[in-house]
Amino acid sequence: MKKFSKSGLSAALLAATIWLPLQAHAGLFDDDEARKALLDLRAKVEAMRTDLQARIDTKSDKSSTLDLLNQNDATLQQLNQLRGQIEVLANDLAQAQKRQKDFYVDLDARLRKLEPREVTIDGKSTQVDPGEQRGYDAAMQQFKTGDYKAASTALQEFVQRYPGSSYAANAQYWLGNSYYAQRDCKAAIAAQLVVLKNYADSPKAPDAMLNIASCQTELKDKAAKKTLQDLIKQYPDSPAAATAKDRLNGK
Repeated sequence: MKKFSKSGLSAALLAATIWLPLQAHAGLFDDDEARKALLDLRAKVEAMRTDLQARIDTKSDKSSTLDLLNQNDATLQQLNQLRGQIEVLANDLAQAQKRQKDFYVDLDARLRKLEPREVTIDGKSTQVDPGEQRGYDAAMQQFKTGDYKAASTALQEFVQRYPGSSYAANAQYWLGNSYYAQRDCKAAIAAQLVVLKNYADSPKAPDAMLNIASCQTELKDKAAKKTLQDLIKQYPDSPAAATAKDRLNGK
């Protein structure tokens, strides 16, 4: 029988001491238990992996949400900018529409001022351009205020500018009167003769003849009597004819 030395025995005992626990521990892992332990470990690993993935997904979701929030903020800012631009454009459009409306209102007012107006002259309705009306009214206003020299100038300009105006006969008649008021009988007679020549059908014609007779009388022109007689003959029913009769009768 082989004998062991003390030192060899010690070494053997130490080896046995190490091997036996390992064998005992290995014996605990028979096939079923080993598979179970492995499955448990795999389950734990899978659980850890799942949890880690969940954590990663959660972080990703948060990042995505943060990105969406950032994008949303940027979009809102763009929308606010667009709203601001829309408000500016809407205001500009409103101002442009107002200017256009004001323009058309002003244009319409201007056109209306240029449109002929319905007026009554010597009992007859007629149309007169605004320019004619203003010119005639201005000249007559000067006559009424006693500025006969300015009135004669204005009336002369009027009949030259508007020879076909419905006011032409009246303007010519008052032109003669403005000369008469200035004691210029020759000019007065010449002006009233134009009334008789160009506007014989005017209600002012009988008065024009009466004024001619008055000027002739002041000039000691014997033609005054004939003028009065012609007046009675041509316009027998006029008030001027009645005055002419009174003058002929010495009244």
